Amino acid sequence: MVDSRTCTRSGSSDAAVCSAISDMLARIGDKWSLLIVTTLGEGPLRFNELRRQITDISQKMLSSTLKVLERDVLVQRTVQPTVPPQVEYALTDLGRELLHPVSALAAWTAANTPRIMAARAGYDARH
Repeated sequence: MVDSRTCTRSGSSDAAVCSAISDMLARIGDKWSLLIVTTLGEGPLRFNELRRQITDISQKMLSSTLKVLERDVLVQRTVQPTVPPQVEYALTDLGRELLHPVSALAAWTAANTPRIMAARAGYDARH
């Protein structure tokens, strides 16, 4: 079995698995995926509700990120049989599992942002 630590060592025995791990970490670690997963962690939302809650995201970026998250089975898209049809997005079981480490990362970031900002200011002043 290849784990993520093996992929950081030279001579990994399974480059395809390492590539898949890298791809998934890039996907779940990007800004918009993290914000969508965190927002949907509060419950299912329709597209425009989700867009209103994630204020900086464009309609195109939200749509493309939701498609990728749906493909990765982290988000489920449900079309409501109404006129006009309404689409609702919710986390899947796998998406809810991802919510735990994402929430921990968000909490760490919130707790450490003042320290990081101060360190950045000090670095910028020296350089």
